[in-house]
Amino acid sequence: MLVARRAALKFVLTAVPAACVATVVAGPAHAVDALPAARFVGWAQTFNDYEIAAGRLALTKSMNEIVRGFAARMVAEHSEAAEILRKSRSEAGVSYAPDPSSPPNTVAILQRLNALEGPQFDSAYANAELASHTYAVEQLGAYSQNGDSGVLRRYAQAMLPKAQEQLEYAKRMAGGRI
Repeated sequence: MLVARRAALKFVLTAVPAACVATVVAGPAHAVDALPAARFVGWAQTFNDYEIAAGRLALTKSMNEIVRGFAARMVAEHSEAAEILRKSRSEAGVSYAPDPSSPPNTVAILQRLNALEGPQFDSAYANAELASHTYAVEQLGAYSQNGDSGVLRRYAQAMLPKAQEQLEYAKRMAGGRI
């Protein structure tokens, strides 16, 4: 089931144009295995970098106050998270090891978002945020429970509540309820 869920999320993030994704339905959380420390750092840095870039893009392309407010929050919170991660990674002595095969395929998502305008951009951004935060909650939850580095486990434990809050907001934004 885990493999199927990851495959579905990867399909949504890489194969389906973001503007065509109606709403990624975030069902109940499924158990995922904690990544090894270096891959967790790679994923977390990629996630933070993506959220900062997508937020900046939304601030330039969107006229929707709700989208712009969420985007500004993502830039600020993920900039802070990236700095905390840098310090945690250094303290743990873990190198950065991105895994290009695991979702999200951030470059492709940003390229698709950049090609959109107006309400199509807002909808695609909301759905991309829903998908990325759903995956982030799974990864942070897994690492906060079973991660192999105490320093990075504390990072995941600190970031998980924020990611859960961001996910709830992204769900409402993608569902048009805010």
